[in-house]
Amino acid sequence: MTPIAPHRPEPDLPFDPDLGPDEEPRGEHVKPHYTWRHLGLVALGGTIGTALREAVTLTVPSLGAVPVATLGINVVGAFGLGAVLEALTRRGDDAGSRRTLRLVFGTGLLGGFTTYSALALDTTVLIGDGLWGSAALYALATVVVGAGAAWAGLSAAAAHHRHTTGALA
Repeated sequence: MTPIAPHRPEPDLPFDPDLGPDEEPRGEHVKPHYTWRHLGLVALGGTIGTALREAVTLTVPSLGAVPVATLGINVVGAFGLGAVLEALTRRGDDAGSRRTLRLVFGTGLLGGFTTYSALALDTTVLIGDGLWGSAALYALATVVVGAGAAWAGLSAAAAHHRHTTGALA
């Protein structure tokens, strides 16, 4: 008679049934982006991005009732995020200096620079002022032009990569 082996979970499954498939028990391994160092890098980038956003907002006047500064900030930020993420992805895995750059510039600086909350508030203020058409155009333009800018950023980084490496893709 062969002894019954104790039940062991599959290698991909955690021991703790309360944990998700990508989580690990405390104390065994801390995900790299949960470290104080990485949180500090995001905070540093976010502080700089937020200060830049405020500087632009204070400098660029509204066009009538439409706050074009927020529109410009979100479009420029979308382009920048697309370019940063594409450039880093083409250079390899999200590790080491690439992770640091992504956290500082992508999550931190560009996350602090761009602002969905200001877009939502500005749109609400336009609606409150009875400018429904301006509000709809402003919100729609921000999303559509922002998506186009993100695509342009991705494309620009990919083209730069092809130009500098001679790669076809």
